[in-house]
Amino acid sequence: MTGRKLTIQDGLESMRKELNNYANVVLRPEDLQGPTDFAQVFGRCAPVHIEIGSGKGAFLVTQAQAQPDANFLGIEWASKYYRYVVDRIGRWGLPNVRMLRTDAPIFLRDFVASESVDCFHIYFPDPWPKKRHHKRRFLQASNLAMLIERLKPGGQIRIATDHEDYFLQIQEVTAACLDRLEPIEFERPAGAREGELTGTNYERKYLKESRSIHTVAFQKKRV
Repeated sequence: MTGRKLTIQDGLESMRKELNNYANVVLRPEDLQGPTDFAQVFGRCAPVHIEIGSGKGAFLVTQAQAQPDANFLGIEWASKYYRYVVDRIGRWGLPNVRMLRTDAPIFLRDFVASESVDCFHIYFPDPWPKKRHHKRRFLQASNLAMLIERLKPGGQIRIATDHEDYFLQIQEVTAACLDRLEPIEFERPAGAREGELTGTNYERKYLKESRSIHTVAFQKKRV
């Protein structure tokens, strides 16, 4: 089953079924004590990719199949999406994916060790469009500093958004860190179809609405 590619019909059928909580997929916040030992979590040493805001899990499912030699951790706060992704990963029997429902900045601050992550994927983070809510945006200076500190030298950050104002903010905060980051070409994930940049459910929704998709990617400089 794990060798078969996911189809739209598979996704629709999964949505109709009762969602199961696969214990082997879940990483529980209450079980975390200090920096996460990813080798222990996944039962092997392998490159670690973290997706912040997994939505319905389109990226995780397709990319984990395309990169069986890498470990993927998805972080999602919305309970309905988190439960859906856990069920989806469990049904596909993907051994290299784990899901965590928590606040991403807190997890990064308290439970991710320095220079332990190979790549962060941040696709269509909540833009919090009202000006008074901009402080809630994930991609701001303090959180970007944490991402950089927790990346291995040569590790990457890949970002996509449909929101013009948020993209301008992203450009500003990343430009202030070019002493530690260097821009690189954005690499399209395995699930991206023709005309897509990320292959996520959000992107497909926004493309139907004729929104522009903005992407950037950076690599942590080697000292």
